[in-house]
Amino acid sequence: MANISQMTTEERLEKLEMELARAKRRNRLLLAVVLLAAVIMTAAAVTTEGIGKRENVIVAKAFILVDENDKARASLHVVKDEVGLSLWDENHKLRASLHVFKDGPALGLFDENEKPRVKLIGGKNGPGLSLFDENGKFRASLDVFKDEPTLFLCDENEKPRIGLGVHKDGPMLSLWDENEKPRAALGVSQTTTPDGKVLSYTESSLILLKPDGEVLWQAPP
Repeated sequence: MANISQMTTEERLEKLEMELARAKRRNRLLLAVVLLAAVIMTAAAVTTEGIGKRENVIVAKAFILVDENDKARASLHVVKDEVGLSLWDENHKLRASLHVFKDGPALGLFDENEKPRVKLIGGKNGPGLSLFDENGKFRASLDVFKDEPTLFLCDENEKPRIGLGVHKDGPMLSLWDENEKPRAALGVSQTTTPDGKVLSYTESSLILLKPDGEVLWQAPP
């Protein structure tokens, strides 16, 4: 990976966008959680294979707890290499789930319409927290990739509008328009002028960009 202070503004913006894409890929795990919870609605067969005889031990692939109306309210289950705990409300809507996948654990919280609202994942590349609106749209994320924390805020179309990253050599704040075009950047970076001159910017530097990426204004000049 290139040193942050040696990256151009465009490269740093691209880096932030790649980190946002990584957060969106993590969000697809929520769909897997919902589908997995829907599958575990019938009791699994009990097996003792590989366990041996043990007193006071109950062995099963799933446990389902029901209320006084025989509606499933909680399940603890194992499907292939995934283990999970799912919780439903009195209307049989999935409200919370805790699963362990191959890539790590995942916690999901859902509203009364089973729309995802909060997701917390502890993956191989670092933890990630995602927040969703009432329509289940991805609106915010906080991720730590290795030793670099990144915060994203998105609009109602799930397009990034604000990105904030703290890297080894300093922070960077980026703003995008409704077409996902970078329009402003604040922080440590370098740019190259048409005549080949390399310009370095400190944490207090500000760059404003046109929709085509051309520098509109910058400070210090």
